[in-house]
This record gives sequence, structure tokens and C-alpha cells, in this order.
Amino acid sequence: MKQVALGSLGLKVSRMGLGCMGMSEFYGKADDAESIATIHLALDRGMGFLDTSDIYGPLKNEVLVGKAIQGRRKEVLLATKFGVQRSPEGTFLGVNGRPEYVRACCEASLQRLNVEVIDLYYQHRVDSKTPIEDTVGAMADLVKQGKVRYLGLSEAGPATIRRAHRVHPISALQTEYSLWTRDPEDEILATVRELGIGFVAYSPLGRGFLTGQFKRPEDIPEDDYRRFSPRFQGDNFHKNLDLVRQIERLAQAKGATPAQVALAWVMAQGEDVVPIFGSTKRSRVEENLKALDIWLTPAELQEIDRLVPKGSTAGTRYPEQGMSAVNL
Repeated sequence: MKQVALGSLGLKVSRMGLGCMGMSEFYGKADDAESIATIHLALDRGMGFLDTSDIYGPLKNEVLVGKAIQGRRKEVLLATKFGVQRSPEGTFLGVNGRPEYVRACCEASLQRLNVEVIDLYYQHRVDSKTPIEDTVGAMADLVKQGKVRYLGLSEAGPATIRRAHRVHPISALQTEYSLWTRDPEDEILATVRELGIGFVAYSPLGRGFLTGQFKRPEDIPEDDYRRFSPRFQGDNFHKNLDLVRQIERLAQAKGATPAQVALAWVMAQGEDVVPIFGSTKRSRVEENLKALDIWLTPAELQEIDRLVPKGSTAGTRYPEQGMSAVNL
């Protein structure tokens, strides 16, 4: 698979990455054996950019990823995150960017992943109570100590990105970006491009909605957190389903699936934009990898803009509490 630069410091990653969150939580029942097989398939296909976090599970996903990459560490560009606190039972406790917490989280993640160094270490959410200079200063110390190679931020706003970048170069910003979440086009993309920071697009398939797999709210499993997502509820669901039908028609004309078109659209936004899709099954990885062979013409991109214009998605991407923690 093609490798692309993520940022201007020499970090290179596969053209697409695999988000591992759903293998342990949020999207229904976990199947560790299939998840490990899915990670192995991704590595076999050259997609070594793996994304996890200490809160997924909580804690369990890092252990799973660590187990999956044993004996194949050289094939992996390993990214994980810290900053969102959860209890062992899973209760969300807030955001913490204090230096002592940064150091403790890194040590714990290294142990769970069973690796000596984390390739890309993100602050998962910005802590509004701790100066970003203090947080990134502690992250920079981890680089000096050889425990982390490159630094990243997630869901940070333009001013925070600039302040962080002055303390230590930031290699990547991870923020939601897809056909139904185009907020980064307002300021974020221009900011990271000016500073030479790569952009990692999470949820490029709209948490699965853009794949066309959901035809009615009842299709969402009962233990799936998407039942609480504003975009998957009530009238919003049906309005957003109309957008997906537009994508389905275009995909059919190209002999592709909606997921492949959605991923191809994200990659068409620039080689510095790297999507990480979440898949828990090998069959989905195989399907999504075919997006690498799809080229959307300028006319098709214009048609997509017409059919699914920016801002046309119904509902916010998180409930109110979640929205309060993004773009800080």
C-alpha cells in the first residue's frame, strides 16, 4: 500500500488506517478472535497504521492491539491516545491534561500494548483547565525519553493547535471528517496545512451510516451507543438516510459500494488527509481497501457536493456533553 507523509517531521503512514475502537466497545458485542484476524489482514495488505486509545474498553483495546501485533511490530505504525478519564466500570470522568497524568498514561499504555515506544501519541481531548503548553511540554519530554516518536492532538481548535505547535512540532491532528461531517473545512484544514501538520480523519464512514447498512433505527443493535447519537435518532435518521441514498446511487453508477465512495471522497481532499475506518470484520476491511482503486473525477466531486452539500446532515455528531469537548 502507498505510504504518505503525515506532517513534516518524517512520519509516514499507510494511505488508510484501521481504527480499532469498535473491536472492544461501543458497536455491539466484541469478538476478539475476529478482531485479531482483522488486524492481521490489514497488516497483510500493507495497512499498518493502527489507531487505539486507553479509554477504549476501557483499557481492553490496547491489550487487544498489543496482542495482535506481537511478532509484527515492524509492520505497524502504532497510534494511541490519552486524556479522557474513565472509571474501570466505564463511567466518563472528564478530561485530564496535567503533566503527571500524561506521564502515567504513557507508561500504562506502553505496558498494555507491550511495546517499547508509541509511534504517534495523541492528546484525545483538550483539557480546558490545563494550559496546552503544560500538556504538550510533558508529551515532548516523552519524545526526549524515547517513549514516543511523534505527537498528535485530537479535536483541537485552531488557536490551541498553534499554541501546541510552538511548544513541540505536532505531526498529526485527528478529527472527525466525512461526507456528513465537514466542519474541518471551515478553519482546521487550513491551519494544519499552514503549519505542516497531517490530518487524520476518523469516522470517515459516519459511524457506519454512510455504508448504507442502516435502513431504519431498529437496525442498530440494542447495546450500540449509536442509538444515543443525535444523527441516528428520529427525524434526523430519516433525513440523513436520504443523503445516503444519494451516495448509493452514485456508487452504483461507478460499480462501487457507498463505503468505498465515502472513503475515496475523503482521500480526494488531499494526500495529507488520511482516513482511519473502523472495522471489526475481515470482510469489511477487504471491501474498504478497494476504495484505494476508486478515482473520483472533478465532475463527480462536484456532483457529490450538489447531492450531499456541506451542512446538510441532520443533528449534531455527539450529544451536548460530547460536543462541548470538541474544537477547543
